[in-house]
Parts: sequence; C-alpha cells; structure tokens
Amino acid sequence: MTIGGLIIMVLSIGSVVTLFSWCIWKVLTTEGEEEKVHGFDIDTPDK
Repeated sequence: MTIGGLIIMVLSIGSVVTLFSWCIWKVLTTEGEEEKVHGFDIDTPDK
C-alpha cells in the first residue's frame, strides 16, 4: 500500500469512528430528551 492510500484509509476510518463516538456520547449525555420523544396510539377499527 502506498503512503497516499494509507493516509486516506486512516482519515476515513478515523472520521467514521469519531462520528460514531460523538453520536454515542451525545445520546448518552443529553439531559431531558426523553420528554421530547413522542409516541402514538394505534387506533384500530376492531376495538
């Protein structure tokens, strides 16, 4: 593998790992988000 290929591979894998880590951190540390989650009631006609 050439140096250019190695640099591109490291940058690609590094950016994906960084984005994944940031998303996991954001989900686990954001407070009060459970109040913003909305569900819905399924109203079926057979009730």
